[in-house]
Amino acid sequence: MSATAGWVDFSPTSGNLDPIGVMTSALAGRGPAGEGLWRSAHAALGHRSTSPSDVQPLATGNAAGSRTVLTFAGRLGNAQALRARLRSLGRDVRSDADAEVVLRAYEQWGEECAERIEGTYAFALWDERREELFLVRDRMGVKPLFYAPTEHGVLFGSEPKAILAHPGFTPAVDAGGLRDILSIARVPGHAMFRGMYEVRPGCVVRVGRGHRPSERRYWALRAGEHPDGLDKTVATVRELLETVVAEQFGPAGEPPASLLSGGLDSSSLTALAARTASGLGTGPVRSLAVNDQDAEDPDGTSGNEDHAYARLMAGHAGTHHHEISLAGLDLLDPRLRADVLAAYDVPINKGDQYASLLSLFRAAREHAPVALSGELGDDVFGGYNWQRFDRWVHTDTFPWVEEGRARFDGMAAVFDAGLLATLDLAAYEHDCHRDAIAEVDARAAVADPAEARHREVTYLALTRHSRVLFDRLDRLGTAAGLDIRVPFADPRLLAYTFDIPWSMKSHDGREKSVLRAALRDVLPEQVAMRVKTPYPNLRDEAYDRVLRERLAAVVRAGDSPVLPLLAEGLRQATALEGVGRAVLETALQLDDWLRTYGVRVEL
Repeated sequence: MSATAGWVDFSPTSGNLDPIGVMTSALAGRGPAGEGLWRSAHAALGHRSTSPSDVQPLATGNAAGSRTVLTFAGRLGNAQALRARLRSLGRDVRSDADAEVVLRAYEQWGEECAERIEGTYAFALWDERREELFLVRDRMGVKPLFYAPTEHGVLFGSEPKAILAHPGFTPAVDAGGLRDILSIARVPGHAMFRGMYEVRPGCVVRVGRGHRPSERRYWALRAGEHPDGLDKTVATVRELLETVVAEQFGPAGEPPASLLSGGLDSSSLTALAARTASGLGTGPVRSLAVNDQDAEDPDGTSGNEDHAYARLMAGHAGTHHHEISLAGLDLLDPRLRADVLAAYDVPINKGDQYASLLSLFRAAREHAPVALSGELGDDVFGGYNWQRFDRWVHTDTFPWVEEGRARFDGMAAVFDAGLLATLDLAAYEHDCHRDAIAEVDARAAVADPAEARHREVTYLALTRHSRVLFDRLDRLGTAAGLDIRVPFADPRLLAYTFDIPWSMKSHDGREKSVLRAALRDVLPEQVAMRVKTPYPNLRDEAYDRVLRERLAAVVRAGDSPVLPLLAEGLRQATALEGVGRAVLETALQLDDWLRTYGVRVEL
């Protein structure tokens, strides 16, 4: 984990206000082992670390006395190779620390060092001689980094809470932020707070004297022709995954834990981790799963059986398996839900899922500091229904938005009609979809229109849908003190698999054909052939009833800042019958958020 925070201010009175300490302390959960601060006349950088040996910010000077200062959060994937290359060029890289490698890489290649650095990270670098700040985020945006331009500079931090801790930033939300909250069309770069932004994945943001922040993209997925046939593709996917999983082991071969659902993705990673641990002689992998007796499969036809498949896979791989049992009403615990909001800093619409995940991650941290997640496997290999079926694929909006509309039944019954007309969520989602597919231009690279659309949908999955997945792993994992790794997000794997044609991805007539073929020999047959099942939903009607009662109570109290955003006539829970759970969760989260963070609504 670890974290970065800071500010740049080119005004003559910048030294009169120095809140770097409080900004950095706000991120203590990301780096409980210690804090480091660096200050100059026009810049301040802070760092929170997970190890006493991680001494940052790291600074180096030149003959003229100017300094280059870095605060780096995350881990490099190519540190060893990059260190050797820098030494061959005469750079004095003295330690094994990733941060020093990045600092020396900047000294050698300047801003273009971003193209050479691999891994999952976010960093801020202040070049005192040039009076420029560089904010850099990894290729897929696994690690977060936020910034807020000011009149004379910028504020930045690994989470919004660092920027919110600065006394000069006033928390507010405008129509744009409310669109992001009420829609499920996640847009890279948006941060929901007015005046705050994310550094987009694969981008460098530069801030200099007299200039607004400017952005440069240093990496992106590009559509083209896939070079290999089926057999070579299957073999290459297996080889890439073996390499990526092995890279998640500790320096002495310590195996990561595995978040095991019993599905194809998490089971594949568990199997590869178990084989790697066996080869290294470093002991069994620990696997962890949720046993949620109040859950159901998404089609609602049966109780969820994730835990049964997880047990089967754990026995097959020889892991030390642990289960955490949850009941639906446990997920309504106000303290647990407050912890979820504190982890995110913004409202979410899946309160039951995220409370469940936070509980799982906390349990996992009791057994291991690092865990593998199978997230993004569906996005990469085509596991979602909205990637497979024409009624969702061939739409003029995000396919998962079209598929998930039923979850938002009752939006018009809960939120003010004038507000919804102003936001016009359908037009917003349409415009965001149009802008996203323009980035990849698959139709210019792929001759067949149907295949080009599938390539667009994969791009949308990897650049838009993935934002939800990465955010919840990072925020909730951090809140639990758990470092969650996402092997399916490795850019080497993505660059290779992105152009696999849909006919190959579904060559056996079902979802994730290539992944199944690549890992089938290390999986139980029942797991390999299991139908894709998303994270389980609660089937407890008592849970929905409590949500309705809580929202009605908020309305009756008459003092909530969310009231101007809500429709009339919600004083009784019966008025909320038939409203989708996601809508109820969103309204309640908005109430908590506006109160807890003191957010002003500015429409």
